[in-house]
Parts: sequence; C-alpha cells; structure tokens
Amino acid sequence: MYILTYLFMSLSYIIPVLIAVAFLTLVERKILSYMQARKGPNIVGPFGLLQPIADGVKLFIKEPIQPSTSSPYLFTLTPILALLLALTIWIPLPIPFSLTDLNLGLLFLLSMSSLAVYSILWSGWASNSKYALIGALRAVAQTISYEVTLAIILLSIITLSGNYSLSTLATTQEPLYLIFSTWPLAMMWYISTLAETNRAPFDLTEGESELVSGFNVEYSAGPFALFFLAEYANIMLMNMMTTILFINPTFLISSPQLFPLILATKTLLLSSGFLWVRASYPRFRYDQLMHLLWKNFLPLTLALCLWHTSMPISFAGLPPHL
Repeated sequence: MYILTYLFMSLSYIIPVLIAVAFLTLVERKILSYMQARKGPNIVGPFGLLQPIADGVKLFIKEPIQPSTSSPYLFTLTPILALLLALTIWIPLPIPFSLTDLNLGLLFLLSMSSLAVYSILWSGWASNSKYALIGALRAVAQTISYEVTLAIILLSIITLSGNYSLSTLATTQEPLYLIFSTWPLAMMWYISTLAETNRAPFDLTEGESELVSGFNVEYSAGPFALFFLAEYANIMLMNMMTTILFINPTFLISSPQLFPLILATKTLLLSSGFLWVRASYPRFRYDQLMHLLWKNFLPLTLALCLWHTSMPISFAGLPPHL
C-alpha cells in the first residue's frame, strides 16, 4: 500500500511536469513566430494547441536509427538517464509541498544538476561522432564552469536564509523579496541558468553552423525526444528555482491554495524571458562565454558572497527570528 501511495505521488509530480514541458515547446514556437512576424503552429487543433501531442506521437512512433559504430548500451541508456535526472531534481521543490522535504534540498539540487553533465558527455562519446564529441566536450566545460557561479550564489542565499531547506525561503521572504536586496546575484543567477541549460545565446553545444546539432546529432525519434524533454524540463526547473530563491510569494502560510498558481505564473514569465533572449541576441563566441564567467561573474559573486556573509542579518531585510 505504501509503495502504491508513493508511486501515485511520484506520478502526480511527473505527469504535470511532462505536460507543462510539452506545451512550453508550443509557447516557444508561438512567441518566436510572432517576434519574427509569422504565425507559428496553427493547423493541428484549435490555435495549434494539439501540435505538441502530434510532435510527440510522430517522434515516438518513428524507428530510432543507431550508428553501427556507436556504443549500443550507452547510446540507448543516456537519453533515459538525462530525462530521469531532469525529473528527479523536482523532488525537493515546494510547490507548495515537496515530494520529500529534504533538510539539504539546495545541496541535493546542486549535486543532481551536476550529474546531468554525464548524460551529455556519454551521449557524445557513445555516438562515436566527432561533431557529437566536440559538442559534448563544450557542454561539459560550459556546464561545470557556470556551476561554480551558481554554487556561490546559492551559498549567499543559504547565508541569508540560514537554512539549506527550500521551504525556509518562503519564510525568509515574508518581509521582502530577496531580489530587492540581492538583485546583482539574481541577475547573474538568471544569466548563469541560461548557460547551464544550454540556451541561446549560450547554446554553443548545439551550434548548427559548426557542429550540425552538437551532442545529440546522431539521435533521432524516441531517444531524441527524451533529450528534448530533459532540456525543457531543466529550463522550467531553473526558472522555478529562480522564483523560489528570489521572488517567492509572501503569503504562502495564509493562502496556500493560491501558491501553485502564482508560482506557475512567475515561472512561465521567466521562461518567456528565456525565449525573448533567444529571439534578441546572437550566439556568443566560446571565448566570450568563458570570459563572462571567469573574469566577470566569478569575482563579483565571490565579493558579494563575502559581503553577505559579513553583513548583519538586519540589513538583509530578514525577520528578526532568523
């Protein structure tokens, strides 16, 4: 009975995430099309609402093609690992209640997002293709580099909230959103999440002009769909993390029934910002990408972390009991 209950709770988390991911692809195509003065998907279903379902059915019923020189087991298991990790990271998120209330929820998120690097690296290596391998190596260098900035920003937030638990952040932000007192950290966090999820203008792992399609160039049909779902699940996760860390609702205790709606709205607005950036900026050069992190973000985040560590708690806009 306990196993069935836990399975039902897990599915109640996973299925809405997968549905939201599917329709985020439609939102992206619609927003980009209107920014480029065209219509976007509008044929399949009313206003194109059934387009994500049609795309999913098309991808999963196609025959997957595997290169004859690839590593067969790793080539097949890597997309499954990517999606599994992307869904596992949602476990400690309070929306409004977490699947498992972890005392070290922030460290769990950081460690699980670090493991996602392996799925990209293994996919490039198992494909036995030079384009896939170069894309995978780029992804590893980029992801590991920007995780340094994300970890330091999380350390600053932990210092201000006084706890590693994500649910504590709602109490911390009752008097004031943390974005008002730590807006430079919020800005660098948002840009770093763009790089962490391999989104434009930091999508160097999927550079069409030089790498054809990057680490997933040899994947098609179902395995490619799993990578696609994992990427968009990570986008939604990072934007929900941004919401929880910096613009968490202040009336979680008094109005818990409104919390999921407001959290979803803010996450959608931040995800739309990702799409706006994609439509507005060209792709960075790789040296510019690394220069932005190591020469700009890293010194700034270190300085701000030291400042937040040494400042009195009352200056951070936090309740006296914290």
